[in-house]
Amino acid sequence: MPFMPFQILGLWLRGLLALALLGGGLYLLKYWYDHREIEVRTTVAADADPARDRDRDRDGKAEAEPPVVVRREWRPLGADRVTAALLGGLALVVLSLGGSFGFPLVRKAGDAGLADDLRGRTERLRRPDGTDLHVERYGPEDGPTLVLTHGWGVDSDEWLYVKKHLGDRHRLILWDLPGLGRSSQPADRDYSLEKMARDLDAVVDLGAGPVTLVGHSIGGMIMLTYCRLFPEALGTRVSGLVLAHTTYKNPVETTSGAAFYAAVQKPLIEPLLHLTIALSPLVRALNVMSYLNGSAHRSTDKDSFSGGETRGQLDFMARYILKATPSVLARGMFGMLRYDATATLPRIPVPALVVDGDLDSTTPPSASVVMAEGIPRGTLLQLAPAKHAGHFEHHAAFAQAVARFVAATADARSGSPT
Repeated sequence: MPFMPFQILGLWLRGLLALALLGGGLYLLKYWYDHREIEVRTTVAADADPARDRDRDRDGKAEAEPPVVVRREWRPLGADRVTAALLGGLALVVLSLGGSFGFPLVRKAGDAGLADDLRGRTERLRRPDGTDLHVERYGPEDGPTLVLTHGWGVDSDEWLYVKKHLGDRHRLILWDLPGLGRSSQPADRDYSLEKMARDLDAVVDLGAGPVTLVGHSIGGMIMLTYCRLFPEALGTRVSGLVLAHTTYKNPVETTSGAAFYAAVQKPLIEPLLHLTIALSPLVRALNVMSYLNGSAHRSTDKDSFSGGETRGQLDFMARYILKATPSVLARGMFGMLRYDATATLPRIPVPALVVDGDLDSTTPPSASVVMAEGIPRGTLLQLAPAKHAGHFEHHAAFAQAVARFVAATADARSGSPT
């Protein structure tokens, strides 16, 4: 799932919960192990004791108490504390290591076309800061060109459905943001939106003729930053924008619950981002546990989907928590905290399609309204029911809307009636 700065709270909470579940399970199993045996005392009959002659006293009388044999046996299962510890410990360990296999069952079966059988051309784009960007090209060379920028914490595979729907008649250029997917990390650890906007400019250069920029989440923020840094490209090298599930300024200030998140940005969110960078290997281990116990699936389902996704689609997005390096995630989140494109919106001369989800709490519809109304040639499309991955859940409707927008933009440039 794409990540926003305020979601670092959930990342740590899920990680600590995963640690508590596994630790609690292991503690209960150790308690059971320490108390798994009971003493069983058996009285041996006098006439069955081979040493009875030695046990007689001087008067020829047997000892008053018969001999007792003591042995240890595993206690039987029953309604007691030790049995409860065994069953509870096993349940917690199984949940910690296999809960993810159960949670997706609440969604309909099937992968819904997730198999990637498309073949494109890949290349590496070397940047001045040492970053090697992974770039893929699909579709006919003479088709209208779309440059697609994915969300933070995922990679260009997020555009799988766009490739399937539009790759036969559009020229698609996909790229992985620095530090994500198959792109390398910048040597100077610069994950600012300005750096990524300059990277986008280099990717735009790969297109032939004016291109349409398509971005999801941070991808849209990078595009708006690009509009600020390269205004001369708008109308010449760039013919239009598709801004999907994104925002126009620091997402902490536009998300649902913005008042709370803005209040804790300095005292809580930013320290947790620094801690994530410092303890990146530990956070990665916690993320693996969150994926295994299913809490990553629950969070992805809650934040990204409206409930219409398949099991395969849910796992596809939840699995990204295993791929992204936590320190990279945190540095990119810092970049978003310093983002503000409010003043850029009225200066964008090209058409813009703003796409939102009616149930999206990560980048709420209110932010999309500001963008659609602030961009002079902006229009708004709402997917419903949809959350932050509405473009993925409603991929056919999203792709059709993008195709219509590209066609209308081309007609407007040529002067043809739409």
